[in-house]
Amino acid sequence: MDILDKLKTHFTMKEIPVEGFHKLKIKGMTFTIRQYEAAGLGHVSRMDAAGFFGLMKMETLIINPKWKDVPLLSYDRVNAMGKDTLIIELFDTLTGPCFLRPLDEVKARYASLPDHDLGAHWYDSIKLEQSVSKKGKKAQSASFDALTDEYFDAYIACAGQAASCAPQEKAQKSGAYVEGLLLHGGPSTDIFKKGLGEEKTADLFRRILFG
Repeated sequence: MDILDKLKTHFTMKEIPVEGFHKLKIKGMTFTIRQYEAAGLGHVSRMDAAGFFGLMKMETLIINPKWKDVPLLSYDRVNAMGKDTLIIELFDTLTGPCFLRPLDEVKARYASLPDHDLGAHWYDSIKLEQSVSKKGKKAQSASFDALTDEYFDAYIACAGQAASCAPQEKAQKSGAYVEGLLLHGGPSTDIFKKGLGEEKTADLFRRILFG
């Protein structure tokens, strides 16, 4: 099931205009961006990209919780040159304890899939161990789909059990991560900075991608 469709079965999703960021063209790639408010959860953004004559396709989805104390989630799926890459990263924007065992169980079930080494980044200290990163041939895409489906089911289950939180305190946590991306960079952040400039990238990240 499409991730947005899955979220819509659990949360009321209100689409918000992206004001000038609906379609972006950067270095041979076309990005289509949408943002939503998921009632009772927080901000959700989705970005689909395609380029290089159809040889590369990418989907990014970000969940920045505001009302439930679960981690910020960043999902990337990239199909390029016969390879399939799946990256789901959880970042510690928690204001209190959070039950994440369902995510540990999903990660363990798919441990045999080939891991993808992302290298070292400045945000590794706040990236949670429940994050997963896989890379394989297109023949393994069905397994990657199953992992994604189960992972989001588990995340939604964790959100259902999580405590409510103060949006202001949560925003401070997620805001620190976003400002870190803008200051220190990251794989996708750097691409946008080169293509859009720092000011427009900051607006895209603060207002649209992370809300």
